[in-house]
Amino acid sequence: MKRHRIVIAGCGNMARTWAEYALARQDAEIVGLADKFPASAEAFAQKFGLTCPTFTDVGEALRATGATLMFDVAVPDSRRDVVTAALAAGCDVMAEKPLGATMEQARDIVAAADRSGRFCAIMQNRRYDKRIRALRDVIASGRAGEIGFACADFFLGPHFGGFREAMDSPLLLDMAIHTFDQARFMLGKDPIAVTAHEWNPPGSWYNGNASAVCLFEYADGTVFSYRGSWCAEGAPTSWESSWRLVGSRGTVLWDGHGAPTYEVAIADAEPAFLRRTERFTAELDWEGREGHAGCLDEMFAALQEGRRAETDCRDNIRSLAMVHGALRSAKEGRKVAIEF
Repeated sequence: MKRHRIVIAGCGNMARTWAEYALARQDAEIVGLADKFPASAEAFAQKFGLTCPTFTDVGEALRATGATLMFDVAVPDSRRDVVTAALAAGCDVMAEKPLGATMEQARDIVAAADRSGRFCAIMQNRRYDKRIRALRDVIASGRAGEIGFACADFFLGPHFGGFREAMDSPLLLDMAIHTFDQARFMLGKDPIAVTAHEWNPPGSWYNGNASAVCLFEYADGTVFSYRGSWCAEGAPTSWESSWRLVGSRGTVLWDGHGAPTYEVAIADAEPAFLRRTERFTAELDWEGREGHAGCLDEMFAALQEGRRAETDCRDNIRSLAMVHGALRSAKEGRKVAIEF
């Protein structure tokens, strides 16, 4: 069994989940920590009882440790530099989202992965939920027919404090990629254009735009409607959004909490103004782990099997393109093509 020698880049709070996962694997060891703040790396090592060396430079960490795998959990602005350095050094990479702070940076990472031939996958932990996977299976089965209209509502009022409350576009830039990626995963296709509007409503505690509506268009005529707010107190949706997907034979519903349901028109029902329907509950039969562990399980399985992960950088850039397409549309006040 191949043993993975891991350097963790970025020793903030997010890195804890990654470290805990690595320490639980029999085929992995953490051989180095890299953070531009030495005290952060040293405190992280002490917290997890690690005796590995710490570094302020990623390149030095890779050379000194003989790492074969980089966990990049550093801030998004450093993603391109950290990931491309690792790939150029012949190291495989698993990184936090987003793939890049900008689309240009994301494209540079994909190009570096292509040049190096190394593995590069991005964390999209919200794909790994048995309810989302069940919803995807219902759509793929065609039980509700061909989906032509998908809707997601996301309304929560978290008081984060810190950087999110200072961002220009906290909802679209920091959170919406999860819902957009879920839409890509559920529908199995990518939009070609978007019309978006973002704003900061009364009572918001964010400096930037904490609310948005986005209308994504697909080449086959499908439409995906997103409505969201991060300063909506009262009647919250789940973090997974509330979904309605309308197909040619029926409708799939998921409130983001329980099992998805779907209602289909009864084919042999008597002619009526509104046809009778029958309701079903989706089977929650996915046996994989959920959340970060589920995504990391898939990444490691793909790496060991010599294939691209489900969240390979070449796929994930399409989810990021939805975010930046929506931001551009809102800024320019017009429909824009989604480019990746």
